[in-house]
Amino acid sequence: MASIDVTSISDLWDRVFGSQPAPDRWLVVVTGVVALAAVVPHPVWRVSRNTITIAHEGGHGLIALVTGRRLNGIRLHSDTSGLTVSRGKPAGIGMILTAAAGYTAPPLLGLGGAWLLSAHHITLLLWLATALLIAMLVMIRNAYGALTVILTGAAFLLVSWLTGPAVQSAFAYTAVWFLLLGGVRPAFELQSKRRHGGAGDSDADQLARLTNVPPVLWLFLFHAVSVCSLIGGGRWMLGL
Repeated sequence: MASIDVTSISDLWDRVFGSQPAPDRWLVVVTGVVALAAVVPHPVWRVSRNTITIAHEGGHGLIALVTGRRLNGIRLHSDTSGLTVSRGKPAGIGMILTAAAGYTAPPLLGLGGAWLLSAHHITLLLWLATALLIAMLVMIRNAYGALTVILTGAAFLLVSWLTGPAVQSAFAYTAVWFLLLGGVRPAFELQSKRRHGGAGDSDADQLARLTNVPPVLWLFLFHAVSVCSLIGGGRWMLGL
């Protein structure tokens, strides 16, 4: 019985941390087109943007914890907005990094995912995404947010556990492309809102108050991180 248990653990380890076959280039391109179709059309984006909001608020929450702040909770709303509440010093590097983490989290997560895919760790990526979503679920403080995170986590878990390499590859590449492409649009939306006098309490405005650096420069940072992540992650996945 003990040998069976050891063998099972070894098989699970190899399944999660081992490498999987690289998909054909055409599949990588097709998944990118599918992700783009989930980002560009506004009616579709109104739904798919919920996933970007999960990454955005998760970024705030993760950096709050890393910098020693106390994370009180995260709320996700049906209009794709969100709120992360943490306690700690009202100023300083911890607060600045926490505020800056929202718009930069989706593209940076996509970049990290692209690196894992370029190393052929497809199953590991799916399991890491599931683990992060489970950890985030503990801090969700409203029903809609919990439902959104549960459904997203369930999708990653079911694909990683029940499907074969081909389906896992298609799902993983689509998800990473979506984070990279979907990470670009929110900064442009924020820029548009501010141009029309809205979003006065946005992350860029909060960062401006914390640092005395104009909001436009923080917007530039958000654009730079998202575009550079898209270029770098895209090259990794396409093997360029």
